[in-house]
Amino acid sequence: MNRRPALVDAVRRARRALPGDPAFGDPLSTAGPGGVRAMARVADRLLEDGPGASREVSLGTLQVWQALLERTGRGRGTGQVTIVFTDLVGYSGWSLGAGDEATLTLLRQVASAVEPPFVERGGQVVKRLGDGLMAVFAYPGRAVEAVFEARDRLAEVEQEGFRPRMRVGLHTGTPRQLGDDWLGVDVNVAARVMQAGADGNVVASAHTLDALDPQTLETLGLRARPYRRGLFAPAPRGVPDDLRMFTLTR
Repeated sequence: MNRRPALVDAVRRARRALPGDPAFGDPLSTAGPGGVRAMARVADRLLEDGPGASREVSLGTLQVWQALLERTGRGRGTGQVTIVFTDLVGYSGWSLGAGDEATLTLLRQVASAVEPPFVERGGQVVKRLGDGLMAVFAYPGRAVEAVFEARDRLAEVEQEGFRPRMRVGLHTGTPRQLGDDWLGVDVNVAARVMQAGADGNVVASAHTLDALDPQTLETLGLRARPYRRGLFAPAPRGVPDDLRMFTLTR
């Protein structure tokens, strides 16, 4: 009975009507910290291999538990966050000639300069991406403040004559958190906004500027001017046609 396809399909349909993610139990949704996710990982190892009604019922119970935690603010949220992507300009070419030891030393220096301002302002460093990182902030103003302090600290970093410059993209939206990672269209948009930073600019989408307190830029001594790509630069890919972007400068 436990493995009858009709019964398994019926339980899966019931899971779609329950609160939470009906796919809870896959590797993406069980990654990261939290008691429910840990139990789901254990359950996945202990329960019988292959599809089974008992497995679906067990994961369905954990699914509802996780959904209840999310509603009380202790699980995956669905609210608005500001996504930040960073990247070093000229890093790839320099690292080819510098070698591994110098490259690792530089990356440690960069991390020491960039990450503390992010964490101090409530940012979550989601992942390191070689010479850059992805982070999320609950408040866009703190994200902007962290970015410019990080750039100030980075200006003091030098390794074998190379002074790294950082381009940054900020976009505010409602991505979906799965485990320790964040996925969705808004994450892709934020990465593309960063690419518009070209040779070391800070670029923010209109969504981020609209979410800022009106006095934030003035308080930080910043100006926002409409982003204009170079005459021969290709149009940004992977962003909505109507997305407006702005370069933030001092």
